[in-house]
Amino acid sequence: MSRVKGGSSIRRRHKKILKLSKGYVGARSIRYRAAREAVQQAERHAYFNRKEKKREYRALWIVRINALCRSNGITYSKFVGSLKKAGVKLDRKVLADMAVHDKETFATLVAEAKKQLTA
Repeated sequence: MSRVKGGSSIRRRHKKILKLSKGYVGARSIRYRAAREAVQQAERHAYFNRKEKKREYRALWIVRINALCRSNGITYSKFVGSLKKAGVKLDRKVLADMAVHDKETFATLVAEAKKQLTA
């Protein structure tokens, strides 16, 4: 029986990896083995950074909300807790956007939260 070599299927596989590694520095864009390692590392970083981006945005939203809450005389934790008790169902992304672009509406939410604290 004759020996089967990879031929066209291996060439296709190599070309796919080399296409993904286009623009990498040195051998990482030319040689298959170095390119494969670089692409695997890049894909791993891309996967984890997609998850990390969500964490970083949530932290940014919380910082923005907290800054405006404190300028209105209430802490972030009390604000969010009292909004939850009041039944206001706005997520942190929307609250942070309000804090940046619509300060008057945010001030009414803070007033509602303060009213809930005293009740």
